[in-house]
Amino acid sequence: MLRRVRQSLRQVVFVMARRPALLCGAVLLGVLLLLAVTFTCSRAKNVVAAPRPSARFFSADAPVVDLYLGQLDQVERLRSVAEVSLIFFYAPWCAHSMAARQEVQQVAKKLAKQVQFVAINCWWSQGKCRKQNRFFQYPIIHLFYRRFGPIEYKGPFVASYVENFILRVITPLTYLPSRATLKEFLSYHEPRVVGFFQFNSSPQPPGYITYLSAALQTLKRDFRGVIRFGVVTNKHVAEAISLTEDETVYLYRRFNSSLIFPRRERNFTAEAICRWVFEHQETVLQWLQPPGTKSRLLEHELSKGPALLLFLPHNPLGSKPSPILQQVADIAVRYHSCNNNNPSSLDESFTSHSRCCQSVLLSESSSSVCEVCLSLSRWSPNGSSVRCPFPSSAREGDALQSYLQHCCLHQLPAVSIKTATSAGCSNFLDSYSPFSQYSACCRKVEPQLNESQAKEESDTQRAPLAPPPPSIPPSAAPQQAGDGITGLRCQTNRTLRFYVLDVALNWPLAVRLGATGNRSAFYQREADAQGDGSFAAIVNLKDEVHYVLHRSPAATLTESLEAFIRNFSAPYSLLRRHLVGEEDKRGREEDTRHPGQHQHSPQRLLITELTTSTFLPSVMDVQKDVLLFYYTQWCGFCSVLNHIIIQLARLLQGNSSITVARVNVARNDLPWEFMVDHVPSILLFPKYRKHYTVKFPDDLPITLPNLLRFILQHSGSVQYADKPVPDSSKAETAGPDGVLHAEFLALQQEVQALRHARERLSQQLAQLWRENRRLTFDALSLEAQNAELQRERQSLEEQHREKSRQLGEAVRRLQELADTSENLLNENTLLRVLLRALKDRTEAKEQAEAERKETEQKRSHMAS
Repeated sequence: MLRRVRQSLRQVVFVMARRPALLCGAVLLGVLLLLAVTFTCSRAKNVVAAPRPSARFFSADAPVVDLYLGQLDQVERLRSVAEVSLIFFYAPWCAHSMAARQEVQQVAKKLAKQVQFVAINCWWSQGKCRKQNRFFQYPIIHLFYRRFGPIEYKGPFVASYVENFILRVITPLTYLPSRATLKEFLSYHEPRVVGFFQFNSSPQPPGYITYLSAALQTLKRDFRGVIRFGVVTNKHVAEAISLTEDETVYLYRRFNSSLIFPRRERNFTAEAICRWVFEHQETVLQWLQPPGTKSRLLEHELSKGPALLLFLPHNPLGSKPSPILQQVADIAVRYHSCNNNNPSSLDESFTSHSRCCQSVLLSESSSSVCEVCLSLSRWSPNGSSVRCPFPSSAREGDALQSYLQHCCLHQLPAVSIKTATSAGCSNFLDSYSPFSQYSACCRKVEPQLNESQAKEESDTQRAPLAPPPPSIPPSAAPQQAGDGITGLRCQTNRTLRFYVLDVALNWPLAVRLGATGNRSAFYQREADAQGDGSFAAIVNLKDEVHYVLHRSPAATLTESLEAFIRNFSAPYSLLRRHLVGEEDKRGREEDTRHPGQHQHSPQRLLITELTTSTFLPSVMDVQKDVLLFYYTQWCGFCSVLNHIIIQLARLLQGNSSITVARVNVARNDLPWEFMVDHVPSILLFPKYRKHYTVKFPDDLPITLPNLLRFILQHSGSVQYADKPVPDSSKAETAGPDGVLHAEFLALQQEVQALRHARERLSQQLAQLWRENRRLTFDALSLEAQNAELQRERQSLEEQHREKSRQLGEAVRRLQELADTSENLLNENTLLRVLLRALKDRTEAKEQAEAERKETEQKRSHMAS
């Protein structure tokens, strides 16, 4: 290859040597090319523009120190001067930073005298903030309380949330000067921690600073501040919760025993207190705040089980819960109160008697239910005060049934319909409690209303509830103790988890679950009807269903939620699955037209777009064959097939008995029997017999000829061409022969279907026989392989034993060598000592001999 290149170069040089003009032209062309490249490179350096100088991000009138050059050292100086500081890290190009700027400015104008607000540009390339920090998102808020920090704020960048979080950082502890204040502090549903510190000996006891750091540590871990910390300095107030020792941390719990921080087992540090509180806290209501980005927070919580999502207009960082949240918290506490024998330590006068209740149906045709409750501490037929005397069903306890009818149930039909004033039978029509031994409360079965029924009831306002259909069994009525909600968590397998969300921040999620209209219209409608802007839904991710609470105008939030939870927990739930779907755009367009235009028939579309509300009326039209196309907006294969569906609709446009429709299954929930396992999918609903729905084969390409052949093969018009028209006039003229002929054709088709089924069954049996033979051969081969493996295992074991024996022999020999070497080493040491002694003795003799000779020489010299 190199030889060929050299030869070609020699030929080119030879040609250029023979033609000097060509050589000069090539040299000139190379020089021009070099100049062009140099000029282009020199121009390319000017393409990249210099960065624009950084400018102030916040307005000049805002009380925020804007370090737009990224001076990180200035942040440390400003933070050391102020007691509470807020550091706002931003990027000037970030849209989230621009949106949060207005909220932070609004908060800074309110709290400028208490908090030092500092904003720093952490995107400027020449600043220290960009060089020393690597933030993955903007903006970021860090708060510092004196020397503690940073406390990162992870909540929504809304002025009210940021302001309340700063106030919580400023005052992380609540001072409790009296017993009434302490009782009010512990009465809320949120976890509460109380610290007892006496300020008699020193202005700040040593444990107080640690307790204050623990409160800030919890804010650093949970920005919502669900756990509240209080401080008691009076010994008389601390005795209300049995605190006698100084520097004691107390965790109040409703369902289990309250705890005191074990100082002997754990170190009294802020991290240890924070960890201990989070390990032993009790939470009945959990706040959820999706971050607004891609996360699995909602899926992780919903996968734990059925969840009751409550959308309330409340800020969790506020100082006091709203009345709506208090009602919901009371329901959640009673729902989780499985053991009523433990009275609260805050109210010593409160005594609770465990009651056992049973729902007894008065008659099969009646819609009333009598709930009979017996006090276990006072009376029971068998003399026991622990077990419930009621049988599993009302029909099994004939003696008890007759006893109840004799004592109380015979008076129920004669009672007047009025609201009872008894606390034990609230929200019931009437109550009866003879001898204070048992109480019977008669009430109507209140099934959960769907959307249409709720609208009808809102129109009639005071219309009485219709009785349930006779098909509803008696067990569908709630059978819980007392008010029906207390201890329900331990009486049903469908346990609910309570989650609370701020409706102002999570309105899109509420719309996805079934809230209608925009936010302002929803607030106005709720304010006119119930006086609050709440929305509730139960989501069961395992069953892929969710139910929406449709409140009656005459019912309160507590009554509606209790009925909603009871109906969900009943064995035969009266709730109806809520189907989310798009609104009918065509109907809205017709409603916006002029009233005179409704007289003209609307133009028939090529493809009918179905929604959740129009699906069943359109698909179940007996007089039409409906070809339904399932698609989604994110399905690329569905978009590819659009032109085929449009061509098919154009070909069938003149045929009024065939309808081509499509439905977006990502935006419209359908009943389970009409769902498909993948998209795109095509189903044909033939006329006259909708239960013979046919699915387009998956292994067949979706083309226009295949779709036409599929429609002609399975449409109702082809299958029932000879079928007499189901008309009364034509049925009379046809006579019995036509009816017999139609029945004969139907039986013939059924026989043919049975033959096809027998053929398919025989083919499946043959396939199973072949699979059985193959499995038998596979089992034999596996047995042979197993025997071979056993033999190999035995050989390996023998080799292992031989190697172990050889290894032991080698170890023994090595030990002998070690002993021998040690003996040799000892002997070598002894020889060295002997040699040293001989050497010393020889040297001494030589020295004495030398001295003797020297003396003799001196004597001879002196004699001479």
